[in-house]
Amino acid sequence: MKRRDLLAAGAATLAAPAVVMAQAAWPTRGPIKLVAQFPPGGLVDTVSRLMAPHLSMALGQSVVVENRPGAGGIIGTDFVAKQPADGYTLLVSHAAVHVYAAATRRTLPFDPLADFTHLGMLCEAPMILAVRAQSPFQTLEQYVAAARKQPVRYGTSGIGSANHLFGELLKIEGKAPEHDHVPYQGSAPAMQDLLGGQIDGVFDPITTNVAALKAGSLRALAVSTPKRLAALPNIPTFAELGYAKLTGAQWLGLSAPKDLPAPMVQRLSALIPELLARPDVATRLEELQTLPRKPTVMGDAFVQMVRGEIDTWRSVARTSKVEVI
Repeated sequence: MKRRDLLAAGAATLAAPAVVMAQAAWPTRGPIKLVAQFPPGGLVDTVSRLMAPHLSMALGQSVVVENRPGAGGIIGTDFVAKQPADGYTLLVSHAAVHVYAAATRRTLPFDPLADFTHLGMLCEAPMILAVRAQSPFQTLEQYVAAARKQPVRYGTSGIGSANHLFGELLKIEGKAPEHDHVPYQGSAPAMQDLLGGQIDGVFDPITTNVAALKAGSLRALAVSTPKRLAALPNIPTFAELGYAKLTGAQWLGLSAPKDLPAPMVQRLSALIPELLARPDVATRLEELQTLPRKPTVMGDAFVQMVRGEIDTWRSVARTSKVEVI
């Protein structure tokens, strides 16, 4: 071996323990960025700001939430995918991007699995089918029966969204060819038109609608949880009404760029169940009806769950000819 090769090999040997020590000592500086890929005020932002101070306390470094919205969450997610795997950039990952965009878009600027270290699920927001209080549809069966014979218009936050795919799956499973999709630029204008009588129903995460449901201005015909919600026990599940495939939710997780070193993976993974068990965190998530799954889905199990969901919803999208260019 040439002298310069020996020197290079020696330098690498000396450097390796230093790298391992640096990884084990992480974090040695701040701030750590916790990227929220949706605007302030939404669920991702709310959960990010709920988690950030507890992460900061546990890690001994400042953790700051950085909003990078745009393109349905793709811009912020892509930003994280392109960052160094040094533990100083984390992502509150979202099914809207990692599952539903992956299932409906021709291309993404990142691989939703290979380009990330998916650490674990934080919580999940179930979907509801809501009608206005004055709606003639008192039950899901009445709603589906009508959509088999006449146009029944449902609104969502946009083409290719989870809301849209849930509506299309109900159309398939209910054999309801007149279940017609009306896309909006967000959930708020869809709800406005629902309350105004311009559309018949809205598929939406329950999170932003808890107050309206409790006040009685909205009525949920079904919820996508495996069993009824303890806080809203009068809402039946899709499964108990014969639509078991409409069980699922929009989850939020904690992720990082791919190839995050093992010591960082282990430390962050250990923190997830600890954070979710904190009384203030648990109380706030319960208020939002955006609940952690028990037991917490972690690591490889989380990755396999995401892969399975992409396959499931891609099949629905192809059957329904839903594609976002």
